[in-house]
Amino acid sequence: MIDFKGTHYPKDVILHAVFFYVRYAVSYRDLEEILAERGIKVDHATLNRWVVRYSPLIALAAKSRKRTVAGSWRMDETYIKIKGQWVYLYRAVDKFGDTVDFMLSERRDETAATAFFRQAIDGNGLPEKVVMDKSGANLAGLENINILLVLAGLLCLMVDICQVKYLNNLVEQDHRFIKKITGPMMGFKAFHSAKATFDGIETAHMIRKGQLAGQTRPAYQQFINLAG
Repeated sequence: MIDFKGTHYPKDVILHAVFFYVRYAVSYRDLEEILAERGIKVDHATLNRWVVRYSPLIALAAKSRKRTVAGSWRMDETYIKIKGQWVYLYRAVDKFGDTVDFMLSERRDETAATAFFRQAIDGNGLPEKVVMDKSGANLAGLENINILLVLAGLLCLMVDICQVKYLNNLVEQDHRFIKKITGPMMGFKAFHSAKATFDGIETAHMIRKGQLAGQTRPAYQQFINLAG
């Protein structure tokens, strides 16, 4: 359960604001105006603090409650600009389009790719196959995972690697939803706030895709329930 002690606004107001920001294409100033029209006066800086503070906690709860993904993954990274510098959002979906995992990284290299695969596997188990583009760094990252499996004597669990770009269209199309939401956000000023925001965006996207196990309630209600 997320602790809202010490906040000057009701829990429902905070969660409504966070959900609206990460689900719809609005800026903080847009959201400030939308809330003001509903009689809720809160400045854009406070809205930012709410998103940064609560989105990662809600994302953590969502990852623990999402349904099991399929064993065939599509992995790719997309570019995000923070304070004028490009960073990289690593993402994977399964063959049905369900979100497997995501990770924001300041680098696009073998180390980052390996870290992403470790994180995705820790949360979802080993895949049978991963489809990716021709990226050498991503290939090396997954090969590192296979090397660890060989060293552990688990040759039967080695991941099949398929580098065929056109087969990766599913995850590339899935990037579009993320880019659509971030477009009006007027850019990110710091890595930690961008990371927290993407936690919220990806969580709203998983809810939109119906990934929370046993949940049939409206998206906003599912988001609130994750806060406990």
